[in-house]
Amino acid sequence: MAEAKTSPLPIEQRRPLSPHVQIYRWSATMAMSILHRVTGVALYAGTLLLTVYLFTAASGGVAFAQVSSFFGSPLGLAILFGYTFALMLHVCGGLRHAVWEAARGFDPVSRNLLAWGSLIGAVVLTALAWAGAYLL
Repeated sequence: MAEAKTSPLPIEQRRPLSPHVQIYRWSATMAMSILHRVTGVALYAGTLLLTVYLFTAASGGVAFAQVSSFFGSPLGLAILFGYTFALMLHVCGGLRHAVWEAARGFDPVSRNLLAWGSLIGAVVLTALAWAGAYLL
């Protein structure tokens, strides 16, 4: 049986066995991929808040008034705005992945455009949603 070769370099100077975030130069595609995962997790928390809101609406009375006043406060509105942005960013990221599933947009220019397009699209869609809600 062959013996494993040990490196003469100390462990701090050895190269990693596989590439990781510290090796690669940050790109828009990498950042948007990470944000897509982060927004997915944030949507779980926001959906729990939505569930609380719906349960208090079904129970009526005092509980619903308290939850409604919280969501009407500046902190509550900031949470709702963040939830809306996370939802729109996740949807746009999903569309970006759908384009990739169709075997399109893999060249560097297209990847960059899709990444920036999903961020800009999320900002625009969030603004439109809030403007529409404000006007109603």
